[in-house]
Amino acid sequence: MSLQAAEQFEENGQYEEAYEEYKKVYTHNPNDLSLLAQLGHLAILLKKNDEAESFYHKMLTLDATNPTAYEQLMDIYIDTDKYKYYVYRGNLHSIEHKYEHALHDFQKAAAHAGDDHEAISSVRFVLGTLYEQLGNPQKAIDEYLKVLDYEHSNEEVYTRLANLYVLDDALGSAIETLERACKEGFNNSDNICENLAQLYLKNNTPEKAKEITKNDLTKIKAMLVMGETEEAYKELTNIEEKYKDNSQLYALKAEYYYTNKEYDKALEAVKKFAELAPNHPLVFQMSALIYEAKNDEYNSTINWGRYNLVRGNKDIAINEFLNAYQLKDDDATLVANLANLLETSGEKHQAMEFYEKLVKLEPNNRSALEKLAKYREDLGDYRSAIEYLEALLDSDKRNFNAMKKLASMYEKIRDKQNAINMYKKYLQTAPQNEEYKIIENKVAKLENSEMQPDVEEEGLLDKIMRFFNK
Repeated sequence: MSLQAAEQFEENGQYEEAYEEYKKVYTHNPNDLSLLAQLGHLAILLKKNDEAESFYHKMLTLDATNPTAYEQLMDIYIDTDKYKYYVYRGNLHSIEHKYEHALHDFQKAAAHAGDDHEAISSVRFVLGTLYEQLGNPQKAIDEYLKVLDYEHSNEEVYTRLANLYVLDDALGSAIETLERACKEGFNNSDNICENLAQLYLKNNTPEKAKEITKNDLTKIKAMLVMGETEEAYKELTNIEEKYKDNSQLYALKAEYYYTNKEYDKALEAVKKFAELAPNHPLVFQMSALIYEAKNDEYNSTINWGRYNLVRGNKDIAINEFLNAYQLKDDDATLVANLANLLETSGEKHQAMEFYEKLVKLEPNNRSALEKLAKYREDLGDYRSAIEYLEALLDSDKRNFNAMKKLASMYEKIRDKQNAINMYKKYLQTAPQNEEYKIIENKVAKLENSEMQPDVEEEGLLDKIMRFFNK
């Protein structure tokens, strides 16, 4: 028994002997993909399609994205079983991320499934998945409903269908779907029960959520919504040690303290929640509501801004932060956030206004100084650019790029001596590389040039002002 013997038989055209020898080797190497492929190939040559299929299926259990296995299975069934042929072709297109092609393949597979309910439900489930991937939730819903026409034992179908209804704002249909799942035997499923409990809470029926949930925290949430605040607090106290590393515990504590108007304790609970779930939207939403109750309009507005930012509502966030700035204009963090948000939103000129405000609050803010210098240079306002670059160098004395840029700005206003001095300062500290040699040559040329001192090169702003002064 050896691989060499099997290969020799195959080379000699003795395929039956090669096949048997490969199978002996296979018993000791059942997870060898190349060996499985070879066995599948020989099985097809010997017209043993059932055995070939089993080898290719084993390949797919080891590597579900193996295109060779799907291609060979397609060849096996192209003339004998159109259902299987289109299923394998659909799977091949799926692993190639050609979802539209896969969709058409599985539609054809459904047409060839006949009265085989298991085959129909399997294909319909895949079609639902493909429609979800292609961003067509309504057709996905239709396919999942067709699955439920044939069989009721796939828990995932109920869950997916309910999720799609929620995304479609059809909360009642989502609840009906999961209630149907419970009637079909999934009433002991933690997944189904918990999802249904959460939907009951969203639908303002907390008593049903409390009844069906198996989760301590969901039960307490339902109690708080029902107004059973003291009973809820007792439960929270009892489970605190068990759930001390669960962020939801602190969200519920914050809700309890907020309901009891103990706002400082509520904020402490939110702080603990944020430690375990940083940047969760609920952190900022709860903070905003608590600060509103404390009549702290500034911090409430700030947190509504943060809430909308993490939710992806950038324009609303900017408006909230602008409102906060009207209430308090000396918060450097707020000003920096506004400048950055406006810049990334394409509001460049307004962003620079806030970078200017930031520099007044933080004169050594290097990032702001760099941005303002570049902005003023682009406008042709070279003297203002120089002021920002000089300030930048005061706070970052080894900033080689700032030295080069400042020297360049001095050149633009034809201040030859300062340009030379700044380039020389760069040469004194910068590493000796290709750029270093270029600056050396530039200094030599400047020292031998006839640049007129104290005559500023006319920039864009100067040209605009001259036009309007005519």
